[in-house]
Amino acid sequence: MTISLDRVLVVGAGVSGVTAVETLRRQGFAGSITQVGGETHLPYDRPPLSKQILTGAWETDRLTLRDNAAFERLGVDLRLGARAVGLDVNERTLALHTGESLRYDGLIIATGVGPRRLPTGHDLAGVHVLRTIDDAIALRESLRPGGRLVVIGAGLIGCEVAASAQKAGLQVCIVDPLAVPMMRQLGEDIGQQVAALHRHHGVDVRCGVTVRRLVGDRSVTGVELTSGTVLPADLVLVAIGSAPSTDWLADSGLPLEDGVVCDSTCRAAPGVYAAGDVARWWHPTLGSHIRVEHRLNATEQAVAAATNLLGAGVPFTPVPYFWTDQYDTRIQAYGTFPLGCTATIVRGDPREGRFIAHYTHHEHITGVLGWNMAKALLAERAHIGQPTAHARSTSMSPVQ
Repeated sequence: MTISLDRVLVVGAGVSGVTAVETLRRQGFAGSITQVGGETHLPYDRPPLSKQILTGAWETDRLTLRDNAAFERLGVDLRLGARAVGLDVNERTLALHTGESLRYDGLIIATGVGPRRLPTGHDLAGVHVLRTIDDAIALRESLRPGGRLVVIGAGLIGCEVAASAQKAGLQVCIVDPLAVPMMRQLGEDIGQQVAALHRHHGVDVRCGVTVRRLVGDRSVTGVELTSGTVLPADLVLVAIGSAPSTDWLADSGLPLEDGVVCDSTCRAAPGVYAAGDVARWWHPTLGSHIRVEHRLNATEQAVAAATNLLGAGVPFTPVPYFWTDQYDTRIQAYGTFPLGCTATIVRGDPREGRFIAHYTHHEHITGVLGWNMAKALLAERAHIGQPTAHARSTSMSPVQ
């Protein structure tokens, strides 16, 4: 170590927070570690919430990242149900909702994100968001065969929930103002493949439409579009994106702009680092600040933040990666997919339900995507950053 630390505080008890704690110990930090988390559950993994938990394939205990004995072995003071409400970076103190104040020498912020909500209508029974175990249990208990679910938002979570609900026997409709599902993540061409996949399984996909309001007295009964069409609904999932959980930092003096703004080492201020969905850091290879809401980044960045808190000073320059499972399809992607990029099929065929696509922008490959081609995709990562090749282009006919 090149700096002296006696007390480290980790705010957030998700995968980033847990990974940060374990990294500190693995790197030889012998001082005190206090970890605080707003939920009362032991730290758990979130990706299965929209899939295995909703379908009932798993019970929630399978999500637990570490049990109490593991935290005892790590020598961690784990404070669950402790919500951070303020931070003083000059005095190096954290305020909790209980009125308690915790002092630190080093701090890692890993508070993640929270779901965005519609301006009105969330007080109606039957309206759900999905972020926590409690959210997933409440939604799962409401999924009854024959029920009508409207999913507002066709991003990753919305599409995964639609697939899980369809498997459970519900009538599902997805609505989104963009032209195709997952357009922000995958672009229009591959988004069309996602739309075809859901329609093939009987989901009503309505893109390019906007929601006016939720209909109902005490319970939701429908979703009214700006066109005047009312979609009947027994349940509504609002999946319109997320926002970094930084409200508690408003008066801290830390730079906040779509997350906690950090340098290339994940440092936001002296002794303060951020990791995971809440961190917006300078990526020197990409030449811009980015924020990544994906599981692998959460762990990798936590390792980087903890190591750099201990004095390593190494820039964090990952190749972003994400995946999604919908029905019997696994979509995986490495790299970045900037607005205006072009997707070209280089292997396989969408009509056969297996292909690899290269995304190009300014005549360079910025990302690669695999549709049911996990093993072959690994080798494609090496193409990221290379000039655009004269690749074979395959018709973007919908996946069958």
